[in-house]
Amino acid sequence: MPPNSRLRDIGGASVAIAKALELIAMPLCHPEIYLYTGVTPPRGVLFHGPPGCGKTMMAGALAGELNVPFLSISAPSIVSGTSGESEKTLRDTFEEAQRIAPCIMFIDEIDAITPKRDTAQREMERRIVAQLLTCMDTLAWEKGTGSPVIILGATNRPDALDPALRRAGRFDHEIAMGVPDETGREQILRVLCEKLRIAGDFDLRYLAKRTPGYVGADLTSLTAAAGIIAVKRIFQDLSKDAAPLTNEAPGTNNMMECETDAPAEPNTVEPVEESAGEAKPEGKPSEAESKGVIASAGFFEALPDAVRHTSIATFLERFPDPLPESQLMRLAIINQDFVDALGVVQPSSKREGFATVPDVTWDGIGALHNIREELSMAIVQPIRRPELFHALGVDASSGVLLWGPPGCGKTLLAKAVANESCANFISVKGPELLNKYVGESEKAVRQVFSRARASSPCVIFFDELDALVPRRDDTLSEASARVVNTLLTELDGLESRVQTYVIAATNRPDMIDPAMCRPGRLDRLLYVDLPSASERLDILQTITKKTPLAIEPDPTACGNRSAVDLAAIAEDCRADGFSGADLAALVREAAVNALRENIANPLHYSDDTAIPERLSIYQQHFMDAFNRVLPSVNKEQRRKYEALRGELFASASVR
Repeated sequence: MPPNSRLRDIGGASVAIAKALELIAMPLCHPEIYLYTGVTPPRGVLFHGPPGCGKTMMAGALAGELNVPFLSISAPSIVSGTSGESEKTLRDTFEEAQRIAPCIMFIDEIDAITPKRDTAQREMERRIVAQLLTCMDTLAWEKGTGSPVIILGATNRPDALDPALRRAGRFDHEIAMGVPDETGREQILRVLCEKLRIAGDFDLRYLAKRTPGYVGADLTSLTAAAGIIAVKRIFQDLSKDAAPLTNEAPGTNNMMECETDAPAEPNTVEPVEESAGEAKPEGKPSEAESKGVIASAGFFEALPDAVRHTSIATFLERFPDPLPESQLMRLAIINQDFVDALGVVQPSSKREGFATVPDVTWDGIGALHNIREELSMAIVQPIRRPELFHALGVDASSGVLLWGPPGCGKTLLAKAVANESCANFISVKGPELLNKYVGESEKAVRQVFSRARASSPCVIFFDELDALVPRRDDTLSEASARVVNTLLTELDGLESRVQTYVIAATNRPDMIDPAMCRPGRLDRLLYVDLPSASERLDILQTITKKTPLAIEPDPTACGNRSAVDLAAIAEDCRADGFSGADLAALVREAAVNALRENIANPLHYSDDTAIPERLSIYQQHFMDAFNRVLPSVNKEQRRKYEALRGELFASASVR
């Protein structure tokens, strides 16, 4: 029987649907065209893409729209423990498809039964592949009755299939169903919201922008999470409106009598307009829908106290009977429920903890205003306002190289860029991709970019890049050279990928292979210098936002306990050459000095709680911290960085 799903239930896949109509619908609906012209129609179509992007749903929707028989086969179900049974199952399935032709045969997870025969572990796997190839060859039109049988396959690993399966005459064409972009996610959300009871104004574009890397299954999970949040919210509202429990006979409507004598009207949400895509229920719930399980009184008494007072437990105890239609009218999902669900649902591309949205913002970074503006125009604005760049025909920068002395905030800048642009963030320490086994390092590099494509818009941050891509010369080993070549190749492919950006950081740009810094790769070199006195003040103000600094001197202290003057600390000659990390260490050491002083002085403690009554950091604590914290970059190293900056600037000007 044809499935019930339809193509209108699939959003954000217009290109794939158009290709499927050309390759599948035309041969099934008008086979006479191919018979008359002698053109061989497609025999098989392979859908591939990440999990949850709609491959199985697309196959079922095509069969439902065309109203043709649909044979759905799970590839692992074909494998049998008895020798020859697997091949017989395949032959029987293809014979049935020919008998009910025209039809669509769908093999899900086809990579499970069609591995590459040269690397297959067992002889049975090779026989299954050979049998499938033979069965597909028997479906040729010149060998059949002219009724087409289209074979559809779905896999997440197209490269794992046997090459003989992907040649012409078998799986002639392949349709890639990738991760939807922002417009595709908006279309999917619009389709999903048509089946929900929603109220108020919905900003689907905002939700689409906040869900990078989400596939269709993830967005479906998002709507389910929003529904759960809405139910909890509505339960709380109804519980607040309800009167205390009374000993009424079963079957009486407690909820209707707990209200005032006025007729009950929905007061939590406004009626939904038809243009919002609301699916309003028609009539009262059916008898089957209104039946529910009534929990016994002992059920609630057995609950722990912490659980018994939750909103859902309280609601179930107060209202044991089914809700009437007058109360169901107020049940609806609002836009805020979806926004709250964003913090609950994790897309499948992030399940391995590889891609995340950082929590570092521009407010958490002091100074570096010029670098921030450069990064904003290179990465943030192309992600947030791509239409402006398309209108001018300007291609966004492929990558940015941040270089400079250690501790100046290069990593924080990369994280803040990803947070400001609401993009995913993949942080890669350069040496962690290196592996002693041949080919594993190159595979790790390709995997990084593959995950970035599945989570676009995405920012890839390579820290300590000099360890990953050193200069290719006679002293470089062959394995390291292959890693450099792989990374250069992936960077060249960035032009064909949408909203995937690379930020790299290093302290030694002179050790990086020069090919990395040519236009089209890491073409923006930004020098992150040590902060000046005014920038040190800005950094100190940012670092000490949550630090209890003394704003006035301590009148009870006999020593020097004056108020903190951050300007004096920033302009102190001992702070010259301090990086952002050094200033953070200075604040931390001052806090330790204050804590050490309070611990040593019992007069500052309360007798009851043993917690300091007054715990503040004074100016003297910072002065003492200068004796322990020294600049991490000495004067000689600073001169080397300045000389290197001049060399790179001169080479960039010549280029």
